[in-house]
Amino acid sequence: MTIKIHGPFALLMISLCPGTAWSLDPQSIDIYGFDFTPTLLFSESYDDNFRELERAQSSMVTKVAPTFELKAEDRNSATRLIWQPTRYIYHDESDASNTAQRVRLNSIMEFTDRHRLKLDAEARKYERTTSTAVDGINDKIRSNRVNGLYTYGARSAANQIDLGASYAQLRYDNSGGINDDKERDTTGLTTTWYHRIGSNTRGLLEYDHTDFDYQSNNRLNSTSDAVLAGAEWDFTARTSGKVRVGYERKNFDDSSVDDLSNPTWQVDLRWKPRTYSTFSFIARQAMAEGDDGADAVKTTSALFGWRHGWTERITTVAGVGLSRYEYEGQDRTDDLRDYNLAVEYAMRRWLDIELGYRYRNDDSDADNQSFERNIFLLGFNVSL
Repeated sequence: MTIKIHGPFALLMISLCPGTAWSLDPQSIDIYGFDFTPTLLFSESYDDNFRELERAQSSMVTKVAPTFELKAEDRNSATRLIWQPTRYIYHDESDASNTAQRVRLNSIMEFTDRHRLKLDAEARKYERTTSTAVDGINDKIRSNRVNGLYTYGARSAANQIDLGASYAQLRYDNSGGINDDKERDTTGLTTTWYHRIGSNTRGLLEYDHTDFDYQSNNRLNSTSDAVLAGAEWDFTARTSGKVRVGYERKNFDDSSVDDLSNPTWQVDLRWKPRTYSTFSFIARQAMAEGDDGADAVKTTSALFGWRHGWTERITTVAGVGLSRYEYEGQDRTDDLRDYNLAVEYAMRRWLDIELGYRYRNDDSDADNQSFERNIFLLGFNVSL
């Protein structure tokens, strides 16, 4: 159960950050039996520290992100293909400007009520301006992944088993050998047994095995194993959740690197007291791969979010996140705070307007690693 450094925080905040919480109702076009849905996100923001450094560098940032979705479905299966090219323009630092590409394929197949298969593949090429290997130079990243999950057991059965497998590649396109030590292949296997203990509750037992194979930095080659137990529930439409608690161990191939072990857990809770108001709480602890010379990073994150529709057209989205990163093999701990507030205005069925603010703060006990960051954003999401 691995989480990339500073990655869990982005994942936790993704549904709450400005520019992501839209209520748009896009219309599709029928093309030879496929549903084709194009959308366009355009935003203009002011970022006073887009590299997240103690010596802040600010810029106006334009984001242009069209999305093209092609979907086909029938009674027992559904397939979706998404292509999303995104252009980031940093008006005060042209070297930071970049174009990202993302292609994703999802497929769900239900052969019988007892046999189901989910497949997911993604290819991305993008640049990162924060937490870069060299200050002032974007990390240029290519990543590919494939996931599969086979489920045996009817949805209402007393027992159900999930068997999953995944493979991912991480590569960098920086010149001069920058980031070569981070390139790796990751292979994962997971199995989860669910046992129904009530009409709306299931207990679970999960085992995860992950193998990390670095291309040049063999010192960090390792395997990670995690065992977790917990439960998931869904009481009407108002309350749902999933809790898993367990233990994970990371064994390095290199005997000079100390093996690591750590309690791991994940909590996902959602409460919807009204149809127009949703509260969510997500908390996780796990070990991430090493960064900045660390053997690994113990990551603990928590997020509280609230989405509320005041009228049919006006919705607010708020989020508060806390995260701690403990660098194994180094005397370094980072405490990250993240606050988000956005107001959405559904001007038309095909047009949403959003005004958002985000504040990030990292208090690190390592030299030159602390920072503060403010982002002010105005965004438009357009569809057919």
